[in-house]
Amino acid sequence: MHRPSILFGLTFLLTACAGEPPPGTETEPDWTALQDSTHRVLTITGFSGPEAVRYDPEADVYFVANFNGGGGDRDANGFISRVGGEGEILSLRFATGTDEHPLHAPRGMFLQGDTLWAADADGVHGFDRTSGTQVAFVDFTTLEPGFLNDVSGSPDGALYVTDTGQSRVYRIVDRTAEVATADTLLGFPNGITWHPESRQFLLMPWGGRQVWKLWDPDTGDLTPFVISPGGRFDGAELIDGRVVAASQSDSTLRVHDGETTSPVVKVPGAPADIGYDSRRGRVAVPYIALDRVDVWQLPARRAPGDGR
Repeated sequence: MHRPSILFGLTFLLTACAGEPPPGTETEPDWTALQDSTHRVLTITGFSGPEAVRYDPEADVYFVANFNGGGGDRDANGFISRVGGEGEILSLRFATGTDEHPLHAPRGMFLQGDTLWAADADGVHGFDRTSGTQVAFVDFTTLEPGFLNDVSGSPDGALYVTDTGQSRVYRIVDRTAEVATADTLLGFPNGITWHPESRQFLLMPWGGRQVWKLWDPDTGDLTPFVISPGGRFDGAELIDGRVVAASQSDSTLRVHDGETTSPVVKVPGAPADIGYDSRRGRVAVPYIALDRVDVWQLPARRAPGDGR
């Protein structure tokens, strides 16, 4: 589908622009075809080390977590941006934490009710999704975390947080954190997302073998989900029965349709924690080193296994 270029007003020298598909490619994206940078819908610039994107379908906005320095630095200068659904930056520093618990280097995020949860160096922050005001902080320092990375939630309301440095998953209940599982067999998990079919969490491995795994928070069982090409996996999204995951080793987004795993987008940098725009069927890809977020149109919704 041909999409005209889009130019947004400059604020703090921030821009969002649209990519033009090359001649002969003005067709609907297909799960079997590999998109590249010529197929981008949007490029949103002006960030500072963006590590993660989370889409809010109610407000039609993206939240973008910015390291603004090294990912392991405790420098109190991290922030979360709020971006409109078509790429306009609404608030660059929408959430920054408090003097007592500032954001250092925010990573994966998860929406639960009116709260946007974000992993950080020493714990997990909770922000009002509308105002950006910090409403909670869950301190992990007594657990001696390595690198808190991504956040997800289970249907019972508990939050789960990956620790890539320690190869752990933590559970948060009543704003108190505990170690839920700790094992190198987890593959030093980076991304985590709830898999409703299996009623388990899907864990994306940063180190070790290229095995995506299912982890049952009730029984502790850990089972292989798929062995995928690529590697150094970051964020993952479940989209109409498919799993779309970011692979940093080969700069691709890979899709698993239940049978096969193949690249669907070739990106220009190392993709971090992706976000899915469920209104438009788009995927937003942050790059820490490039200080920007790119957006691609995904194929129209089809049932898994239809070849699309």
